[in-house]
Amino acid sequence: MASIFTKIISGDIPCYKVAETEDYLAFLDINPNAKGHTLCIPKKEVDKIFDLDEVAYHGLMEFSRQVAIAIQKAVPCKRVGLTVIGLEVPHAHVHLIPLNVMEDARFMSKVTLDKAEFEAIAEKITSFL
Repeated sequence: MASIFTKIISGDIPCYKVAETEDYLAFLDINPNAKGHTLCIPKKEVDKIFDLDEVAYHGLMEFSRQVAIAIQKAVPCKRVGLTVIGLEVPHAHVHLIPLNVMEDARFMSKVTLDKAEFEAIAEKITSFL
């Protein structure tokens, strides 16, 4: 059964796309810890990040690095945190979270954005790629 991320990749479910290559996709988290919280995923559906082959793993990390640099330029924050948890969706993914305080990384407080805010932040991050 295809994961929600596979459905996003195929276009069956819309997303606020930030970046895309042949092998990877970055889009805004719709339940973000902070404005600019972005998910980076391989297009190949693999449940656990450490089950990716070495080339795909390193490719995802480099893709995530490029997106994180763009987020840092687009979103006022002290740094961009990276976390891999992977329990909520059975598809390897990296969370890139703009951080100002440690609570931003704890998945306990969420921010609410409307469609226009999601679109604006996605466009701003994309402009720095």
